[in-house]
Amino acid sequence: MITVIVVFLFMELFVCFLYKFVIHGFLWVLHEDHHRPKEHRLQKNDIFSLFFSVLAFIFILYGILSGFNIYFWIGIGIIAYGIGYFMVHDIFFHRRIKIKYIPKSAYMKGILNAHGHHHMKATKERAINFGFLYANKKYNVPD
Repeated sequence: MITVIVVFLFMELFVCFLYKFVIHGFLWVLHEDHHRPKEHRLQKNDIFSLFFSVLAFIFILYGILSGFNIYFWIGIGIIAYGIGYFMVHDIFFHRRIKIKYIPKSAYMKGILNAHGHHHMKATKERAINFGFLYANKKYNVPD
């Protein structure tokens, strides 16, 4: 279980780095459609979710075939982060699945506010707030 938690927390740091230097860098061609009005249900940007899903599957499968070793738990940590990312980013913020969700906690309000600022300021060269499950306190929304 410790491995799952460590991997989950590491993923937030890794994804921040990845988004800032890779996705908003040389892979902007795959991410740009995410920052424009939605023309299609699927976006080129979804390739990143597919990549991490396949990576998690490989870790989990290898871990199972190796007797449920640490690779299994690493894969579970990646999947856990992916579920959190999907819920916060794709469902709660972008509303890619239509559900009625109104954030009540200061934490969720801050996360969604920070991501809103990311989209207001984001271009390939200029963007802020690359995290998905952590937001600076300056984005907290008063109750």
